[in-house]
Amino acid sequence: MAINDELLEKVYHENYPGCKVDRNKRIQTGLPIKELVSIWVVVLCVVLPISSLYPFIYFMVRDFNIAEKEEDISYYAGFVGSAYMIGRALSSVLWGVVADRYGRKPIIILGTSTVVIFNTIFGFSFNYWMAIVTRFLLGFLNGILGTIKAYACELFPEEYQALGLSATSTSWGIGLVIGPALGGFLAQPAEKFPSLVSPDSLFGRFPYLLPCLCISIFAFVVTIVAIWLPETLHIHKLNELESASDAPVAKEKADEEKDSTLLSLLKNWPLVSSIIVYCVFSLYDTAYTEIFSLWAESPKSLGGLNYTSDDVGMVLSVTGVCLLLFHTAFFPIAVRIFGPVMVARISGVLSIPLLTAYPYIALLSGFMITFTLNLASILKNVLSISIITGTVMLQNKAVDQHQRGAANGIAMTLQATFNAIGPSCGGAL
Repeated sequence: MAINDELLEKVYHENYPGCKVDRNKRIQTGLPIKELVSIWVVVLCVVLPISSLYPFIYFMVRDFNIAEKEEDISYYAGFVGSAYMIGRALSSVLWGVVADRYGRKPIIILGTSTVVIFNTIFGFSFNYWMAIVTRFLLGFLNGILGTIKAYACELFPEEYQALGLSATSTSWGIGLVIGPALGGFLAQPAEKFPSLVSPDSLFGRFPYLLPCLCISIFAFVVTIVAIWLPETLHIHKLNELESASDAPVAKEKADEEKDSTLLSLLKNWPLVSSIIVYCVFSLYDTAYTEIFSLWAESPKSLGGLNYTSDDVGMVLSVTGVCLLLFHTAFFPIAVRIFGPVMVARISGVLSIPLLTAYPYIALLSGFMITFTLNLASILKNVLSISIITGTVMLQNKAVDQHQRGAANGIAMTLQATFNAIGPSCGGAL
């Protein structure tokens, strides 16, 4: 492939963005800060609307008056959380194939634009079915999470590819913490800030619009910035390759296209096995994210903590800061010493006793409940993001560059399916 890359650079780098990216990678020195920030903010833009509704979904469903009993609110809330994942499960492979054919950048811009439109509409939801439909479309039209992993591998030089993939997983984990914090602090502003927000104002009549609108504004800024992102996909016609090189190069290109079929990916056991682990822990992570907020906000008579959305937001804010510090300072060292497989194994084993201890936290009181809850939340999220990052690294090492879009599309489809099961089952339980 080295000879092929040299030919592509010599002949096509003037006209093809992918060749220009490859040339810049070869001459780049130092840590690619700009690329890391780009990956980080794009992923954060997509993750924030996934998780921001969890602190207020209990109250939102309650205001829809669809649940006959208070205990049924969590049941209906679970389906709102699952709607996004169902939409994503139905379309992730499609977006992966489109990204392999037409480029990564169009999928990224379409995904961030989808957040701007449908996340805002979700904030204006006035009944249960409007909330369900807008969340479904938000997931169905968003193919970023699979595409961005292929994009991260192609954007960074080989020595920094692990760092680029780690940035996607770290941003995912941070988003799962910051999103609920935003939702917890900004939802129902007329009740929390009566001196600033009138009940008759826009945010008073739509009490869950403010957190959605803030995330949509952020997504709009990211969409504008994404216009200047470089395209990494090589889109070369077969006859052009033949004119620029010998027949063996053209044959190699044809073999790549043949090998990129979905069937060959499903036969790739290193890829399939890492996806299975990824899906199982994604289900657990998503179910926990919703159950935590529902449990914390439920009355003590039902085994909860009787927390407000502000209280939940504070816990998640502390967790987000600690998570960022851990993955900046300690996670790269852990992967270098133990490797991604062992890090995922250790984190998975430690998660079992930690989650088992959660019901007993409700028996505490005063300072001890605050301290213990924050410590448990920090540990749980550190372990989760370590597992996710390790399995993502394994997935992208298991396939060649020309297969990454479709491979990550398959991973996102299966992950979204498991994520859809997580909130609905968690809410019902």
